Amino acid sequence: MADTLDPKHLDKRTAERYLRSGQLDEKAYERHIKGLPDVAEKAVPVETAMDGDEFESDEDDIDEGDDEAEADEGSEDTEAP
Repeated sequence: MADTLDPKHLDKRTAERYLRSGQLDEKAYERHIKGLPDVAEKAVPVETAMDGDEFESDEDDIDEGDDEAEADEGSEDTEAP
């Protein structure tokens, strides 16, 4: 029976440390990586806005923007000339 790899050793963020310390066999790790399925077709784009950046969503903000425009138009009518 083949030795199973400890899942904590397989994490991409820690594997290098375990390889250097000898807690993870390099050949076993390579076999594991090559055995993973290719799921690239399941990827979705991610948009990120940092503090202070303007961010407009194509889907969610459309209705909200219309409501704000209507509220702005109504306030113009009540302003003094």
